[in-house]
Amino acid sequence: MRNPKDFFQPLALGAPAPLREIPFKPSRMIHFFDPSNVKMAAKVPDMAKQCDVLLGNLEDAVQADKKIEARRGLIEIANATEFGNCQLWTRINSLDSPWMLDDVTELVTSIGDKLDVIMVPKVEGAWDIHYMDQLLAQLEARAGLEKPLMIHAILETALGVANVEEICSASPRMQGLSLGPADLAASRRMKTTRVGGGHPGYLVRSDPDENNPDAPRPSVQQDLWHYTMARMVDACAANGILPYYGPFGDIKDTVACEDQFRNAFLMGCVGAWSLHPVQIKIAREVFSPPVDEVLWAKRVISEMGDGTGAVMIDGKMQDDATVKQCRVMVGLAEMLAEADEELRKAYEF
Repeated sequence: MRNPKDFFQPLALGAPAPLREIPFKPSRMIHFFDPSNVKMAAKVPDMAKQCDVLLGNLEDAVQADKKIEARRGLIEIANATEFGNCQLWTRINSLDSPWMLDDVTELVTSIGDKLDVIMVPKVEGAWDIHYMDQLLAQLEARAGLEKPLMIHAILETALGVANVEEICSASPRMQGLSLGPADLAASRRMKTTRVGGGHPGYLVRSDPDENNPDAPRPSVQQDLWHYTMARMVDACAANGILPYYGPFGDIKDTVACEDQFRNAFLMGCVGAWSLHPVQIKIAREVFSPPVDEVLWAKRVISEMGDGTGAVMIDGKMQDDATVKQCRVMVGLAEMLAEADEELRKAYEF
């Protein structure tokens, strides 16, 4: 058994020391772009001013004959672009693909100092993270990097969900998890062809009226992803890493997209994927705490003093548990307001 004290030792001679705490930077939207698409690549400098995270996608959305072009395009974009406060991530091809090894080798040795996070698809267990951990350490040492790259895993197989706790604790590099609903649906043999969101057939119906059996029976659509989201959020929170909602595929249905993003925000997610510019604005608004709730939370913290005991504020009891909730809300608001003058004024910091 490995000595726990070695957990934070570099896995290769000359590699940077692993992080002891994952930095929590604004990441309300992870906006995907195809580096092989010339028109899309040209928009990256402007997109960097709007997004918390830009992700150069090398995986499923890129055709097989464009894989190498996408990888080279990402390297060119990274070297030519000043990202400012925007993080640069990439999603590599899956670990069983013929492109993955070259993805990691070329990206780390060429632009490792520009990348923040490497997103790994279809992670099924701690063994996948261990492999990436060792490989990244070797490449970091070769490239002479001073900071370790972080790993973000996509939860998109039944086996990955079964092993989610072990995945989260597999390496100090683990930055977070994203829900991958489309591949997960296929892995589970779920009968839906939607990419994220609900399904009209997944519902709960009220009992029939005994006095009028033919009367309409109201029904409520349920959330297909609630169980997985809750388990993912708990696993991430227990290991000090960050949970994200993944893609919402119906670009035109902005109402349902906002609903799904808000569900994820309320459950503890810090952001979501955006696949189209229209979703950037949705994610920015949804994953920024509501102004009225931040102002209320600030008031509770102020009136609670040292946070012990209990007080009544506007007829509602507040105690140490509610203060902890309020500190979560205010802490997030403070972080987002640091780089956003409009939010700073709204939150009255």
